Amino acid sequence: MSGKTRLFWKLWAVATLSLVPAAGQAATCTAQAELSLQDRSSLSAIGGRLSEAVVQQDEPTLQAALLPAEASEWSGIQGAIEQAAPLVKGGQIQLRNIYLLDAANQTAPADTQFFCSNSSGTLTVTVAMHALPPGRYAVVLADAAGAPLSGQLGIILAWDGSAWRLAGLTAHQGIFDGHDGVWFWSRARGLAKVDSWSAWYSYDLARYLLLPLDIISSPNLEKLQQEQTQIQNSPQEAFPYSLASGDRTWKIDAVLLDPSLHQADLAVVYESTGVTDPAAQRTEAIAVFSAFLKAHPGIRQNFHGLWAYAARDGKRTPLFELPMAQIP
Repeated sequence: MSGKTRLFWKLWAVATLSLVPAAGQAATCTAQAELSLQDRSSLSAIGGRLSEAVVQQDEPTLQAALLPAEASEWSGIQGAIEQAAPLVKGGQIQLRNIYLLDAANQTAPADTQFFCSNSSGTLTVTVAMHALPPGRYAVVLADAAGAPLSGQLGIILAWDGSAWRLAGLTAHQGIFDGHDGVWFWSRARGLAKVDSWSAWYSYDLARYLLLPLDIISSPNLEKLQQEQTQIQNSPQEAFPYSLASGDRTWKIDAVLLDPSLHQADLAVVYESTGVTDPAAQRTEAIAVFSAFLKAHPGIRQNFHGLWAYAARDGKRTPLFELPMAQIP
């Protein structure tokens, strides 16, 4: 698999690229307000057309626009299209931002940061990509206005020498239970000194809701990150840790945000005893849930439910989700 293929597969499938520390050579970014009329027009047109195709679940249009080098990875982006369907359903596409990224002068694939500043230089958005091949790229952010889940799309485009082609796609919902990222950020601040664990995961929720692409950072998101890392007694350094429940001790490997059911759920990853019977697995998971919520009771009030992930011999197996009201 080529470096380019690996890059775009990550964007399609998981959208969890983190900011990279080293900037590539000769990489420039032009923010939307600074684009030439021709670039703004062409990028708006292709970004709008592809976004509408996602809303309509028009896979032939999206596949036809795919970067040829990525044709063998169509199944990955197809999955992203399907995952986006409930998030954008019923919405009208509105383009939010466009960034034109130029790494054509790079001599080889490199971890590359693009610094996208407004005309006055007072605001800089950073776009970071891992092992980016030389070339011209663009990021288009779009919102499905009016969609019940306020879906938002992040589209990566690549210039193939004659046209802009689809090179990556991610989608996030914009609200949980009627609340947006700013609301969860405010709640996280309020919880920071009284319930460090609920505050930590509320910051995670806010970050998830504020942008559809994890390769983008902004001064606001950096401020959010700074606030989160300053929380005392947070989960940041807690794992793995043990919880006692009756005569049993459970080892918790991780607790993570899990929006897969479009709810503000957390996933609890625990070391299983190895039971395979579904009833026994459920009993074990509920015992872990109960122990976890007794240790951190604020989680019950501030999140929708918990996912069980049983870990055994290095493998994590998702089992089921339970709303808080169903956990003893």
